[in-house]
Amino acid sequence: MTFPAVKIPEQPKRPTLEGSVAVRDGRRLSFAEYGSPRGPALVWMHGTPGARRQIPVDARQYAEEAGLRIIGIDRPGIGSSTPYLYPDILDWTEDLALLLDALAIDTLGVVGLSGGGPYALAAGAALPGRVHSVGVLGGVAPTRGPDAADGGIIQLAVHAAPLLAATRVPLGIALTGAIRSVKPLAGPALDLYAAVQPPGDKNLLGRPEFKAMFLDDLLNGSRFQTSAPLSDLILFTREWGFLLEDVQVPVRWWHGDDDHIVPFRHGEHCVSRLPDATMTVIDGESHLGGLGIAQQVMDELIGLGAAGAVAE
Repeated sequence: MTFPAVKIPEQPKRPTLEGSVAVRDGRRLSFAEYGSPRGPALVWMHGTPGARRQIPVDARQYAEEAGLRIIGIDRPGIGSSTPYLYPDILDWTEDLALLLDALAIDTLGVVGLSGGGPYALAAGAALPGRVHSVGVLGGVAPTRGPDAADGGIIQLAVHAAPLLAATRVPLGIALTGAIRSVKPLAGPALDLYAAVQPPGDKNLLGRPEFKAMFLDDLLNGSRFQTSAPLSDLILFTREWGFLLEDVQVPVRWWHGDDDHIVPFRHGEHCVSRLPDATMTVIDGESHLGGLGIAQQVMDELIGLGAAGAVAE
């Protein structure tokens, strides 16, 4: 399924619907929705760090013009989602199922950027009757168990895991306070970060619409709390609660061949262990390259969903 290219606005389009849903144990998950409320659905899992509005501006525009529905979800400890540390990544899918029920979503594709990749794969493993396809954009690979991939920056979290687990709550409070104190300098800080990145990420972060999206997501998501990235790092250093061979739905993986955060070979490793997966190399791009091909990703996953519906 392919739609015409859309004109990319420079400022983020506001969500068509935003709120929170009750999940297990009295907790809540917050979400932001874009596009058509009755269109084919895609859940977009943000990276680490990130929040529910970390969805490219062109993806929001495309969803509206093509009649698609995109839902970004705050993980526990960011935005309005209740802070919580899952025992493993698979456990989050029980909360996802409750959110999908509340939003009346029967079938969907799930996209995961970077740290959102493991959550997207977990959804494919746990909910094959609802999740018709998974898209991973430079996703984190397992660090434990038979699927583990060695090396990469994530190994720093592996070594620091005991300390992170012991100090997660106070570190989260400190991180929230630090972000609040530098909010007036968020724009220059993002420019400074971009200046020291590889060419691919530097160019993407230099585009006005991407800079506006990241700032909107950061400032909105961190208004109350910022412990989710720490929980992510802890969970990435544990076994995920499922094996890659358990993900029976089609997986489409995009990875920049100049990725400096998650090594390209980690993506190749995961794809080789997934039952139904293909790798698309994003030539010359680094870690955030997948955000620059949002329309291609959406077309691919929606097409897989349509093909599955016809087959049934």
